[in-house]
Parts: sequence; C-alpha cells; structure tokens
Amino acid sequence: MSLFGLGSKNQKTFRPKKNAPSGNKGVQLKKHIDATLGSGNLRDAVRLPPGEDLNEWLAVNTVDFFNQVNILYGTLMEFCTPATCPTMTAGSKFEYRWADGVQIKKPIEVSAPKYVEYLMDWIEVQLDDESIFPQKLGTPFPQNFREVVKTIFKRLFRVYAHIYHTHFQKIVSLKEEAHLNTCFKHFTLFTWEFKLIDKAELAPLIDLIESIVTVC
Repeated sequence: MSLFGLGSKNQKTFRPKKNAPSGNKGVQLKKHIDATLGSGNLRDAVRLPPGEDLNEWLAVNTVDFFNQVNILYGTLMEFCTPATCPTMTAGSKFEYRWADGVQIKKPIEVSAPKYVEYLMDWIEVQLDDESIFPQKLGTPFPQNFREVVKTIFKRLFRVYAHIYHTHFQKIVSLKEEAHLNTCFKHFTLFTWEFKLIDKAELAPLIDLIESIVTVC
C-alpha cells in the first residue's frame, strides 16, 4: 500500500479537493504554481509572480496547501486514531486544544483525529465564504484576509507537527518520508516567505524548519 497513493484503501476518507478560486486569476495562478513546482525549485515556486496581487497569491496557495495536508492526513487515518492519539500533540511538550471562536469558544481537549476533523471543517467554511475568499473577478478581499490566512496556516502546521512527532516512523517504514518531506519543505518555504506563522508556533519542528530555510 502506498501511504500517499490515490489507490489507498483509505481513499474514501479523503475530503473532496477544493478548487482554486475561479475569479481573481485563481486558475492562472494555480497553473503557475504547478509549472514552477515542476521545475523542482521550491523557493522559486513560492515567490509572488511579478505583477500579481499578493492576496490572490495567498488565496490560491491556501487552497493548494489545504488540499496537500488533507490528502497527507487522510492516508494516515488508519494509524492516527482516538486510541493511538487521544490528544493532539507534537511531542511531549506541545498539546493543541480546539476552539473556533464560534461554535466552540473555550479550547477543548480532543483526540488528534477529532482535532483534524474540526480543523478541516473550519477551513472549508472559510474557503467557501465568498466574503473571505472571493470567487468573482474584481471582488475585494476583506481587511482581515491575511489574519484569516495566518490562522489557517498556523493550524495546518500543527497537523505536520503531529505527523512528524507521532507517525514519522510509520512513514519511514513505508518508505514515504521523501514525499512528506517535500510537501513540508514547500509549506515551510511558503510560510517563511510571507511570514505567515509566528516563530513561537514553529517550536515543535524548529530544527527541521531552520535546516530547510538555511539550505534552500
């Protein structure tokens, strides 16, 4: 079984992939991402293309990284269960509790799979809200758009932190670590380029992150 292969028996657990915003050059920007990723230079792939709007670039990449983490975690679900991961942690020093500020206002302790379920539901609500992620050409982004994007990326990072600290040996045993590392490298370079995650939040994987941003 390929851990990240679309032929996995866990394909039914995947959420449908989100499409890039149809307006605001979203489709064209997605093509640019795919083309630059194909070149193998991830640092070039994350840079804002000349003449493009930063918010549009953040929007299409937010959808792209949501899809990546969605697939990565979806294929791990048989290993990440309420029994194996009763809390959402990244090693022994970091525990994440869930709150969305709307339905759950006070942070609650939940299992790792429940945390990720809450997170993916919450992100989908943000992505589907056209007042936050406009679909129509010419519709302005809200003033708090970058704060919403920062919160999405901060929480997506927590999924990577949990995977590396809790499930990396399983990934190694299945010889899938190269794919995970490439996805995380891309994620790290993008968030670093646009300062989307506070350094304190990166503590669980800071050594790995510093090696990525220093070498690249």
